[in-house]
Amino acid sequence: MNPIGPTVFVVDDDPAVLKGLARVLRSALLDVVTFSSPYEFLEQYDPHIPGCLVLDVAMPGFNGLELQDALKVKGSAIPIIFLTGHGDIPMSVRAIKGGALDFLTKPVHDEDLLRAVNAAFEKDRIERQSRAEQDEVRQRLATLTPREREVLTHVVSGQLNKQIANDLGTVEKTIKVHRARVMEKMKVSSVAELVRITERLKTMME
Repeated sequence: MNPIGPTVFVVDDDPAVLKGLARVLRSALLDVVTFSSPYEFLEQYDPHIPGCLVLDVAMPGFNGLELQDALKVKGSAIPIIFLTGHGDIPMSVRAIKGGALDFLTKPVHDEDLLRAVNAAFEKDRIERQSRAEQDEVRQRLATLTPREREVLTHVVSGQLNKQIANDLGTVEKTIKVHRARVMEKMKVSSVAELVRITERLKTMME
């Protein structure tokens, strides 16, 4: 399995459904990889490949909702579009609460499927970009010394150098040096920018 670019992973135990879905998706020039069971998908799925999952709900042994749960345990954030021929409200509610992007009833209209897939691709792109940015900030944060992390915490809380110096039991000149190093290591040019990128990572600084 070596798809290039965003890929639609389709899991359904009905060969005819798999073939039909793949035909519709490929006719829209999308990369598609099909699986006849959740087990097969879990064995081969590479979370580094961008895309989305089109998933049948009712399958023997290991159903779609259970696959959704298994992916969540693995930390996978792949957008999921559920398909079902037995759609009921409790099932769709559970799927959506579990993080599913959409819930379509078979036989699904081609336009509805493609619309849902395009929305899933966009969601995946945005989330991957956000995670990459957060990873970059984490790497910068890891370069700070313990004292610099302390200064960072005070700076983003809005304190002035004099106040920080007083709180940390040092002189203002020393705080200025630490502050400059923090700005340099975090690759920011303003306190506002520093606040913005660290806001997402509050838990890491506690």
